[in-house]
Amino acid sequence: MSTPNGFPQHSRVCLTRSMEGGAVQDLQAKKAGKAAKNEAGGEGAPPKMGTPISETLKLLPEEFKANMKIKSITPRPPRKPRLERAASLDEKSWRKWRRFRTSQESLTDPNETSSSNGSLQEASPSPPTRGRASPCNPCCQQDSLHSSPDALEASPVGKSRGGASDLGKRASEISSAFGGLLRGKGFVGGKPRLSQIMPARPLPPMELNVASHSLRTANRIDSDCLDYRHYSQHKFGRVSSSLSDSKLQGNGTLYDNCSTDSMKSTFSVLTPIRAKDVRSRSYLEGSLLASGALMGAEELSRYFPDRNIGIFVATWNMQGQKELPVNLDDFLLPTDPDFAQDMYVIGVQEGCPDRREWEIRLQETLGPHYVLLHSAAHGVLYMSVFIRRDLIWFCSEVEYATVTTRIVSQIKTKGALGICFTFFGTSFLFITSHFTSGDSKVNERKLDYNKTIQALTLPKNVPDTNPYRSSSSDVTTRFDEVFWFGDFNFRLNKDRETVDSILNQNPDTDVSKLLVYDQLTSEMSRGSIFKGFQEADIHFRPSYKFDIGKDSYDTTSKQRTPSYTDRVVFRSRYKDDIQAVKYSSCPVIKTSDHRPVFALFRVKLRPGRDNIPLAAGQFDRDLYLIGIRRRTTRDLQKRLEQKDQRSSSICSIS
Repeated sequence: MSTPNGFPQHSRVCLTRSMEGGAVQDLQAKKAGKAAKNEAGGEGAPPKMGTPISETLKLLPEEFKANMKIKSITPRPPRKPRLERAASLDEKSWRKWRRFRTSQESLTDPNETSSSNGSLQEASPSPPTRGRASPCNPCCQQDSLHSSPDALEASPVGKSRGGASDLGKRASEISSAFGGLLRGKGFVGGKPRLSQIMPARPLPPMELNVASHSLRTANRIDSDCLDYRHYSQHKFGRVSSSLSDSKLQGNGTLYDNCSTDSMKSTFSVLTPIRAKDVRSRSYLEGSLLASGALMGAEELSRYFPDRNIGIFVATWNMQGQKELPVNLDDFLLPTDPDFAQDMYVIGVQEGCPDRREWEIRLQETLGPHYVLLHSAAHGVLYMSVFIRRDLIWFCSEVEYATVTTRIVSQIKTKGALGICFTFFGTSFLFITSHFTSGDSKVNERKLDYNKTIQALTLPKNVPDTNPYRSSSSDVTTRFDEVFWFGDFNFRLNKDRETVDSILNQNPDTDVSKLLVYDQLTSEMSRGSIFKGFQEADIHFRPSYKFDIGKDSYDTTSKQRTPSYTDRVVFRSRYKDDIQAVKYSSCPVIKTSDHRPVFALFRVKLRPGRDNIPLAAGQFDRDLYLIGIRRRTTRDLQKRLEQKDQRSSSICSIS
């Protein structure tokens, strides 16, 4: 039986015994010194200096030989193998071999008086013998090292040139040389070679946690592809797997027993798909729980493990101003939540004259991670729906409808605009409205609401997800999740002085004192408007009416009472499907007499069927390219301005 380095097993054990015998020879010589004078040739007599190491073991006491421990040397791989060029390794091995030959030649110096009976001095490099090694005897034979030419080249022992101390030194040299061979270096036919390094135990798994909490769209392997790892390893010799979600594979990571560098090139960020799966799948036909359904449970769990989507809903009365805010980051990307939302829906009343410019600014602010799924307008009512670009494949066709509540007006400033679509198996309806203004026109505003829910003809082609709970007289009952937002124009039934006194008590005052006089809160509690709707708790100051460009409320002669005219309400077919995360305003945008109001929601999703009209990844490509180009140009301009500012700074010495 041979070792991993080509040594016969019996040679390894015999050489180990020889090394130990030489190491203990000095001890035996001192203990048996006096006995040697009285009893020559006794059992404990020290060996002669010219006796080879293998013969020395025969002279040891039987009791000592019985207690002597035979250690087997097992090769161990380095902790962190460092690969070098093949030429450099050969050069190092050849130099070590030359040092061994030089040492061997010095041991065979004819000027030395003592000689050894060993055969190492007569050895010469020859091809190794590949036959089966004979078993090793308890008493190591003299020619045991002849079975491995590798050992001959690496052993620096020839003749014994001195006393017992020299013999022990040579034994240590044999041990170091033999250890060097076992660490992975041997010689074949006089040429240096490298032996394969095998780990003593499997390497520990490497943690590859690249999934971000915000990016929940991490790819996960389908259940029918779980055996792909073993298949690819057997077929291709390597594992081609993906960085998957922690809920898919036991400890959350997939790994290979290889180095970090090789892992970087082995792993793919895409889920592997077998050819037979591509042949059998049909993305246009599938049931709710069918394997491979585009909007089924598997895909939903892949992108949303908790089956909750983050939605940003905002409303803003722009007062028809041409000037747009310089920066919309504080409006669309508030710093309070750590992560951006999956969907952004922005409704505008009395929008700016250039609607396209407004949409470009939205795209520029949200950046390349979002695309415009759909936008619609009804006069100066605008609505834009942005969604993360990797989620557009799970949306149905988008439909919209409008309602005009003021027919006499040439410009449609009052009315409603609705957009609906299905995302996976959950249907959404978004409505933005501008109701009749006036402090005392509560009944007119309720009429606007009733007309909207009756005249808004949605959905059209997209099927209702639950027709048994729908009503033909109320559009809000025909969808799973409904968000209604806009300038509802409901006021505070209190005079200006009282409202100002409450607001001036403390900047962070409890606004619940003001909500007692709120018209909308009172009407909703009675059930006369927004039936079945809810509103998150209000903790911000009234959003109307401000002096443009200032933080002060109306200082004109009209002295309008500050009010909560801009609101966001919601309803769901199923209890607790919608959870309000935040409800606030954006006081830093001062280009209008209204402050933008926004709300963040977590909405539960359900799997759906593929037999619905799909949008098939449709989005506004031109807007996307323009917005990204604007964003890049803006960043470059900022850098140039900062560079010019640094270069133009003047240092004055006083």
